[in-house]
Amino acid sequence: MQLNSKNLIITFTRNPELGKCKTRLAKTVGDEAALRIYKYLLQHTEQVIKQIDADKAVYYSVKTRDNDIWDSKAYQKHQQVGNDLGERMQKAFENGFNSLYEKIIIVGSDLFDLEPRHIDEAFKALNKNDVVIGPAEDGGYYLLGMKTMHTSVFKNKNWGTESVCYDTLQNLKNQKTSLLETLNDIDLYEDLEHIEALQNIIKQND
Repeated sequence: MQLNSKNLIITFTRNPELGKCKTRLAKTVGDEAALRIYKYLLQHTEQVIKQIDADKAVYYSVKTRDNDIWDSKAYQKHQQVGNDLGERMQKAFENGFNSLYEKIIIVGSDLFDLEPRHIDEAFKALNKNDVVIGPAEDGGYYLLGMKTMHTSVFKNKNWGTESVCYDTLQNLKNQKTSLLETLNDIDLYEDLEHIEALQNIIKQND
């Protein structure tokens, strides 16, 4: 693999299929509206990542796709491997470090408030820190960046619960860790009830 940059940004994606994404949100707004929201958030994530001066990789939950929003010329495409989110993230980071990247950041794909500056800040933070984390309002995190592997952050976590970020920081007590601003990822209706743009997407006719 040809490295164009020493920095790599990774995002995980689930192929956008009706009834299979944003299932907690769908309980309130229905499957069609949840799918529209998910597609919107994916496109927003792609638009943000596209602006970053780094190599880029997208990891698919089921199988890789060629003709989608992730342009094969700009994104390395991989399949997620592992039994839980921690294992899948660990494998993605290992892939990156084995390919000789020096700074690797993974970012979530369901953040309405994500901007290029958050990712730029994360790469800058790694100049002086071992790890960088972007905390999410629900107690998880939307971004994780490292310069070397810290495998403890991927193990023994209750993924999807409010303890994930706290537990991760406990693992990193002996590392120099930088925290970005807290952002809100979109999992439940309450996460978007005050966001007009997303409300308008829900109201579109199916």
